[in-house]
Amino acid sequence: MKKPLPIGVDNFKKVIKEGYCYIDKTMLIKELLDKKGEVNIFTRPRRFGKTLNLSMIRYFFEDTGNQAENDDARELFRGLKIAEAGAAYTGQMASYPVINLTLKSSKQDTFSSAYYKMREEIASEFGRHRELLESSRLSDREKREFRKIVDKEAEYDEYSGSLKFLSKCIYQVTGKKTVILIDEYDVPLENAYLEGFYEKAVKFIRSLFESTLKTNEYLQFAVITGCMRISKESIFTGLNHLNIISVLDRHYSEHFGFTEPEVLRMMKYYGVESRFGDMKNWYDGYRFGETEVYNPWSVIKFLYDLNGDIHAFPRPFWSNTSSNEIIKRLVEQADGKMKGQIESLLEGEPLDIQIHEEVTYDDMYSKGENLWNFLYFTGYLTKAAEYFKDSSIHLLVRIPNTEIMTIYENTILDWFRSGIGKQNFRDLYLAMEEGNAEKIQRILSEQLFSSISFYDSAENFYHGFLTGILSQSDKYRVKSNRESGNGRSDIMVKSPSLRGRAFIFEVKVSAHIDDLEADADKALEQIYDKKYMEELRGEGYREIGCYGAAFYRKDCEIRFGKR
Repeated sequence: MKKPLPIGVDNFKKVIKEGYCYIDKTMLIKELLDKKGEVNIFTRPRRFGKTLNLSMIRYFFEDTGNQAENDDARELFRGLKIAEAGAAYTGQMASYPVINLTLKSSKQDTFSSAYYKMREEIASEFGRHRELLESSRLSDREKREFRKIVDKEAEYDEYSGSLKFLSKCIYQVTGKKTVILIDEYDVPLENAYLEGFYEKAVKFIRSLFESTLKTNEYLQFAVITGCMRISKESIFTGLNHLNIISVLDRHYSEHFGFTEPEVLRMMKYYGVESRFGDMKNWYDGYRFGETEVYNPWSVIKFLYDLNGDIHAFPRPFWSNTSSNEIIKRLVEQADGKMKGQIESLLEGEPLDIQIHEEVTYDDMYSKGENLWNFLYFTGYLTKAAEYFKDSSIHLLVRIPNTEIMTIYENTILDWFRSGIGKQNFRDLYLAMEEGNAEKIQRILSEQLFSSISFYDSAENFYHGFLTGILSQSDKYRVKSNRESGNGRSDIMVKSPSLRGRAFIFEVKVSAHIDDLEADADKALEQIYDKKYMEELRGEGYREIGCYGAAFYRKDCEIRFGKR
């Protein structure tokens, strides 16, 4: 029986104890110990294994104070790479107390709710160390403050300094410095920006981090994870000892996400290696440093589907877990230049950007380059090449894979549908009824020029474009036949009353601008040759108009006929 896939399981102990399939990332521990960074901040896209890696680090280093629990934790690493790395590393197991805090659930719509959630997480971690209250090495005042935090009755300043206070209490009782792990530190900041209370969230998290990381003599080392690097001026003021490892860095590059050999081993283990082509096209394409990386969440989800059905279709799994709000804002606020850049990316062409590793959410929209940087660091773009110019790093970035391409395309289609729903197309329907092909052509061209187009699946785009516009009339019902593949016309537009009018649209996509007129004529002739009108006549319609439509990028040609 094959090992189960760890879908949604990010607790290292559970993964190992319950026999889930695990890709060994334990050499991350060796690299941390070798490089001796005091405060390490890893920025990687969502769902790239950050939480599981932090859980692994916790179980490796944590001295629980209970010998049986420590021995049990050591067993978790039996047979894994770090266990073979030598005594210099295995001797560090169960050696330090650990403070483990996650901020990934701080996604509330007001600061008071988000602050409550962060207090709740802090109180929970204090509760995990409740045995400290039994020690005589803590003063009565310290015990009172400890209990207030556990009971969520402490003041703002007590919570903002709570992690340093906890590490101090631990040191006083155990004599050991603490390893501090903070997961998804930027989630409350991104949420606060989108919900409108960014400054309040920054103030609290800055205070929390400064007290914990800046001059904390009780800190052994810290590992912090997030999706993007937030400016030092925003929350890391004065922290000059930070070791920030982004997707640009060559260090630690293979520890987050799956490498191609790891993906191939998994596929062979489950007997689905014949689908490697789809796996690579859909979920590969990332480069962390110089390492080729697959999206681990999507790989696991696709493997799960393939394990049940070798013919399963690939799907955009990542889009169901990651916030795509930033893509929506990009599309909605794009000016003419940015629309052109988006269309170039959708055609597979790279975009040249200057890298700004430190940004704030406040200045994200101040210029396009900041937004492209955000999309790069959060996984919506990846590096194709890099170069150094005028004291700055420049990247050629592209859309990583088919999965991310579908996120852009679906977001653009949603934006387009929303936009046309707010417009009045009365003139277009009048032109359709009058047989005025020239006027229809002009109106459609205006819409194409103002929209964002993608051409890799051009027929579907133009079909959806035309169907969306024609569907805005209350006077007509629109039927799309493309999906059925039944040999019928592309689009039928019908009055609910059989005494009313009906129209047929056939869509062609031209290979060149010079082919537009001929292709529009061919589309119209196809309606007649294949007798598409017979279906409408059979229903009882007597007045039927026919339109052949040809598209090439932002241009179109329309032909009208009536028989």
